[in-house]
Amino acid sequence: MTKFKLIALLMLFALGFSACDNDDDDGMQVESLYSKLGGTTMVEDPTDPGNMIEQGRLGLRSVVDSTIFVIAADPDLSPFFAPLLMELGNGNTNNLAVLSKNLTDFFCVATGAENFAYNGLNMRDAHDPAQNPRMAMKSSDQDFDNFVGAVVTGATQNNVPTELIQEVGELLETLRSDVVQQ
Repeated sequence: MTKFKLIALLMLFALGFSACDNDDDDGMQVESLYSKLGGTTMVEDPTDPGNMIEQGRLGLRSVVDSTIFVIAADPDLSPFFAPLLMELGNGNTNNLAVLSKNLTDFFCVATGAENFAYNGLNMRDAHDPAQNPRMAMKSSDQDFDNFVGAVVTGATQNNVPTELIQEVGELLETLRSDVVQQ
């Protein structure tokens, strides 16, 4: 991944945190990143035929799930998820589903969705092995950069437009100080 794409992704995530459906300084409506990703338009859930899901949530869940698989295949990132990968190796997918749901909820809320709540740990505790035994170790700035790269890959695999990937990157960058703990 080029350094430009990484910076663009980081910029994308930061905008997502602030791009809720509020008025901007000129009194114009600002479209949330969640809305740009499909918002509240209901579509059939491809993993649960017959059930409907908000298009924004489906898009975010797709990126989250793709990113999880990118991380699992990355020798630099997979050690952070050793407990989960061991469970998966034993055929237990329960915590994979929990991780997917929690990350999807987090991204829905962070990108401006109004119909969801994130009830997981705060980012500092979630990434501190002393607070979260499912986190195998603390991360560095390089680890965080690698994670952002995995999100870019996951988003690209799901045909997320570059300008939206940039907004997602900006949002992620706002989390760096809580996630990086070494």
